[in-house]
Amino acid sequence: MIYFACVAIAIGMLAFASFGCGIGQGIAVHGASTSVARQPELFGKIQMLMFIGLGFIEALAIYSLVLSFILLGKLPDAASVLKVLSH
Repeated sequence: MIYFACVAIAIGMLAFASFGCGIGQGIAVHGASTSVARQPELFGKIQMLMFIGLGFIEALAIYSLVLSFILLGKLPDAASVLKVLSH
């Protein structure tokens, strides 16, 4: 039973990782737009670096989504958990 509780907690932590990815993307876009406002002549380079960074951040979000789906498949259904708890 502790194993399934740990799996449920891990799924919650993965949702928290997705939240962090969203915050990271916002910070990256904010930094890039601020940099472009200060030095408009470097727009192409800053945009390329921003897209590479956003790609890495998005990859982390996709990994957490895939891991959460894999862990959701490991959880038992609610009826079997209630049956174990009733004994």
